[in-house]
Amino acid sequence: MKVEAFAPAKINLTLHVTGQREDGYHLLDSLVVFVDVGDVITAEMADTLRLRVTGPKSDGVPEDNSNLVLKAAALFDGSKGASITLEKHLPTASGIGGGSSDAAACLRALSELWGVQLPDQDRLLALGADVPVCMTLTSQRMAGIGEDLSDVDGLPEFDILLVNPGVEVATPAIFKALQSRYNPPMPTPLPRFEDAAALAAWLKTQRNDLQAAAITLEPSISDVIDAVTEAGSLYAGMSGSGATCFGVFPPDGVSAKRALEQIRAAHPNWWSAAGKRL
Repeated sequence: MKVEAFAPAKINLTLHVTGQREDGYHLLDSLVVFVDVGDVITAEMADTLRLRVTGPKSDGVPEDNSNLVLKAAALFDGSKGASITLEKHLPTASGIGGGSSDAAACLRALSELWGVQLPDQDRLLALGADVPVCMTLTSQRMAGIGEDLSDVDGLPEFDILLVNPGVEVATPAIFKALQSRYNPPMPTPLPRFEDAAALAAWLKTQRNDLQAAAITLEPSISDVIDAVTEAGSLYAGMSGSGATCFGVFPPDGVSAKRALEQIRAAHPNWWSAAGKRL
């Protein structure tokens, strides 16, 4: 038996840092969507638990227990075995939840393969703040330290362009560089949007509070946002802690792909991909 699970890119359309707990964890308020660009997890029955990493972005990705995929698998009964393959398409340490999405996909695949229940949220959070939101591939509002999740209805369809300048930024360093840790959350309830243009107009009134700090540490992020804007996006911003940026486009199947061609021609060393919201 073989089970396959998709591990899509997670995009923070907004990311408001609203506070910091005594234990150091930051409080967030974020609008999260998933797109049809991502990695693939395949799991088969085996005598032992092992991981193989393939794909165009596999270089440097560990296959030992330091990989979040095997840490996720370890949350289940340790007596079970599986041969897990991670087909890596997303860049690592890039602000689009690649490792967390891989871990969540692994959990979904092994739950089906072994016929066992998924771990509870506390154990998921122990893997990382983004793992719970990646368990359900729907648009969600993520608050707290990642544990407060609510489905978001009424988001319009839109195409998306993802661009990374080929740099890794350390999330702890970005949080350390934050000028303010106590900022307003998104409005409640979130508005409903007629179309992608209306969503983009609203996003311009919101924030990613990590963006300025990330640009201070890695100025090329600003170059990416400018390039995505110039390629015709309705809105361009940074996802998560970076360095991947995104552009919102009309859901016409053409505009984002045309922008992708423009970005690849002008910046062949950048990683880029086009897709649509799931």
